[in-house]
Amino acid sequence: MIVGMGKSGHIGGKIAATLASTGTPAFFVHPGEASHGDLGMITPGDLLVAISTSGETPEIITILPIIKRMGVPLIAITGFCKSELGTTADVCLDVAVEREACPHNLAPTASTTAALAMGDALAIAVLQSRGFSRKDFARSHPGGVLGRRLLLYVEDIMHSGEAIPLVKSNTLVSEALREMSAKGLGMTGVLDLDGKLIGIYTDGDLRRTLNQASNLAHQTIDDVMTPHPQTVSSRTLAAEVVDLMQQRSINGVFAVDEEGRPVGALNALDLIRSGIF
Repeated sequence: MIVGMGKSGHIGGKIAATLASTGTPAFFVHPGEASHGDLGMITPGDLLVAISTSGETPEIITILPIIKRMGVPLIAITGFCKSELGTTADVCLDVAVEREACPHNLAPTASTTAALAMGDALAIAVLQSRGFSRKDFARSHPGGVLGRRLLLYVEDIMHSGEAIPLVKSNTLVSEALREMSAKGLGMTGVLDLDGKLIGIYTDGDLRRTLNQASNLAHQTIDDVMTPHPQTVSSRTLAAEVVDLMQQRSINGVFAVDEEGRPVGALNALDLIRSGIF
């Protein structure tokens, strides 16, 4: 539980939010409201972090005796550890500054920055102590880009089943083009007799074929396909596919099983729609 008045209260709210998003449940309690019922939000199993530059904020000092009687551990973030808050606390974290950035040395500026930095340091120290991972972070941020990049897998956005563009080896290019047009992914995979992916043919390959003035009417897909295409697993993170496409300058990829048989396909547009590109 975090308490603080005025600008320190705003800093406290941010620290509570950072703790919560990094795996440590935390809430901000307004110390003024705490004296009028909100102390019920604080229980003996909690830890109280009180922020006060002077260490003498009346609204915080008022609730200290009750906090101590409850047996709630108290951490002070203050610029004066010899203050009443500092001496009452179980741990005093000194965030004293030589002077405020304000030219009149009045407006809380440097002091609030120091308190914020200390709060962030606490949050990261606790994060490391708890072994909070990237996946844990993603679970706390499912609605944001960061969460999607860490939680979205190829299997979540790939085209599967009959929607996968596929033709067999020795298929005429004209038939492969019909498959590409029907499935709308700008590519088709090429399968061997065992159903394993042995090649890929894309819109880019078609342009190159046309530039070579080839006779498409009699060519098979094996003559013009790109063999040994780049593939991924259905459990590959979609964000990794974004990086792969950028590195290899490709616009589509097939997901295959352990035997090399296609189980899905996706292109750059699918990744854009997912919100991570």
